[in-house]
Amino acid sequence: MRASFAKAAAAGDEAPLYFYSHLFLRHPETRPMFPVSMAHQRDKLFSALGQVVALVDDLDALVPVLQGLGRDHRKFGTLAAHYPAVGASLLATLRHFDDAWDEALERDWAAAYDLVARVMVEAADAAADQPAWWDAKVVEHERRSVDVSVLRVQPHAPLPVRAGQAISVETELRPRLWRYYCPAGVRDPDGALELHVQAHAGGPVSSALALHVGVGDLLRLGPAVGEPALLPGSDRDLLVVAAGAGLAPAKALVAEVAAGPPGRRVHLFAGAHDDAGLYDLPDLRRLESEHPWLTVTPVVSDGGRSTHPVGDLPEVVLQHGPWNARDAHVAGDRRDVERTVELLTAQGLPRERVRAQVFAPSRSGPDVGGKVSR
Repeated sequence: MRASFAKAAAAGDEAPLYFYSHLFLRHPETRPMFPVSMAHQRDKLFSALGQVVALVDDLDALVPVLQGLGRDHRKFGTLAAHYPAVGASLLATLRHFDDAWDEALERDWAAAYDLVARVMVEAADAAADQPAWWDAKVVEHERRSVDVSVLRVQPHAPLPVRAGQAISVETELRPRLWRYYCPAGVRDPDGALELHVQAHAGGPVSSALALHVGVGDLLRLGPAVGEPALLPGSDRDLLVVAAGAGLAPAKALVAEVAAGPPGRRVHLFAGAHDDAGLYDLPDLRRLESEHPWLTVTPVVSDGGRSTHPVGDLPEVVLQHGPWNARDAHVAGDRRDVERTVELLTAQGLPRERVRAQVFAPSRSGPDVGGKVSR
């Protein structure tokens, strides 16, 4: 199955184009569930499918992912009756791009998809008493730099979300386009969420949220998906490494520790290219002053006249170690995350005590959030 999926994935945009053409021609009633322009939608199916295929041998990890997808898809108006149509188009696509396709492979894929659909439908049914999405009002919108804004949004009802989890966001400026963000935590007792948004060329949702949405505008927020950052049952001190967009889940983690039992120390490294990239440093310093157990170390890779530690973020983190007695959460771009995890585990930190969250752009634009992995 992995080899079969790899053939379709290797076809690039041709595979999702074939899939959606097949789906919309045979089931035109599904077309209104998708945005008018499919340019930023085409690769999302294969991104999600790739994650499922990667976990196909690990049901303990796969089932929670599918359950989150099932609950999340309710915001599109997805019904149980839609799953067979999607499954038929998926198998038609895989068959089209696999010259070694046979009846046995078709049976395997059909059985796998039936399992995926069943888990997602059951999760959606179990969440029927919860909102499919939350209407939320923008109550603060602060431009921190040319392309970065921090938004405070007030959902109409409490939205349960843990540090490290993501919520999808839709604005009426970009209807039916949803972009995943990890909230930087709950700002107030009223349940307002803090979102960090960086505008990207080719990222329609991020650009709309960062540059055009204003106070009083309404957003839609999807239910939380993904694995929480904190390891269950652990009370070990924490090492938190955040590069760029990884700062949001790092701040949420600090807030979650602050709300929990006392006694855990947290050392947070915030990495950026230069001082301008440390757009949230004043608030990090505020948190540091409020919580004696929190240490914040900003790191810039291009120092110039910076007064902060200068160097490669993973190397600077290692220099401040050892960290073997702690749990670790590492979030940011793929290079910094993978290099930091590599150095920490080589130093002796057990891999099962490291949570890694990678933020990477999609092929059609940087509209993909982060995933938490062990």
